[in-house]
Formats: sequence, structure tokens, C-alpha cells
Amino acid sequence: MTKDQLYNELNYVNHSREKRLYYANLVIDHPELVQPLLEILFDVDDKISCRAAWVFEFMCGERLEAIIPHLDMFTQHVSKVHLDPAVRPVAKVCEYLIKAYYSKKDHKIKAALTETHREKIVEACFDWMINDEKIAPKAYSMNSLYLLGTEYHWIHPELAMILERDFQMQSSGFKARAKHILKKIKNSDE
Repeated sequence: MTKDQLYNELNYVNHSREKRLYYANLVIDHPELVQPLLEILFDVDDKISCRAAWVFEFMCGERLEAIIPHLDMFTQHVSKVHLDPAVRPVAKVCEYLIKAYYSKKDHKIKAALTETHREKIVEACFDWMINDEKIAPKAYSMNSLYLLGTEYHWIHPELAMILERDFQMQSSGFKARAKHILKKIKNSDE
């Protein structure tokens, strides 16, 4: 399947789990499609990029290792994503990567996710935290930044400051997640 054919197929992707999973499995079964899928995803002003992001998130949810050959491209462009329907799945993929990297279990991501990759994810997550994003990308970013802060000690104080500053202006969902993360930061500092 060519990039143009994949682009056309993405017109059939909708919010249904069934459609996203179908196309995610198509990409998993044809790893050569990951690169064109990412190229479409990172054409960030095209509305179809959101559909590519949905498929990419499901692909990573099913088989995270499929991203390994494409980590450079993903992390170099992750901060460019700005359309709301694309930011949430991309932030979720960042969380998948960071959770796998800091997991107690063996995971191929641990060997593949370089310091440069992690720094790019830190940058994107802080952008989502301080920009006017919906709750989901902020929640995924909080989790990712908390875990990254166990290695990069400057992150926890910065994250705590943002959470405390934004606390009163945010939704109840944000507040609940922020309380949880702030408590974890406080306990890890003791």
C-alpha cells in the first residue's frame, strides 16, 4: 500500500474502537506502513493527521515495539502536533513509551529510547501542561513527567509548580489527577 492509498484509507477511520483497531492491526501486519502513517500524522495542519494519530495510538497500544525504528522521527516531530484530536493520542503514545521505559519489567523500549528521545518527550509534555489543552493530554503528560522526574530531578519541582498554579482554574478531572501526582512527588522527595 502506498502512502496515498493509506491516506485515502484513513478517511474511513472514525472514533469507533473497531475501525481504529482494524487499521492499527493493518499497520502492525505491514510494518512498512508505519513510516507513511507517521508522515501523515506529522502533516499537522491536515485534518487527516488526526485519524493517523488515532491509528498510531492503537498500534502502539497493541504493539509498542513497532515504534522502535521510528523513535527518532516521532520524537523530533511530536511537539509540532497541535490539532486537539491529534494531541490526545500523541500524548498517550508518549505516556506508553515512558511507562515502558521506567517499567520494572524488561521491555525493548528501555534499550531503544535514548536520552535525546526522552528530552524531546519532556519538552512536548511540558508544552501540553502549560498550553490550553484538554484534560487528557495534560493527564498523560503529568504521568510521563512524574516518571521522567525520577531520573531528571529538576522536573518534579517544575511540574509541582505548574500543577499548583493551574489547580484552581482546571476541571475536577485535572484536580483529581494533579492531587495524585503532587502526593507522589511529595512522597518521593521525602
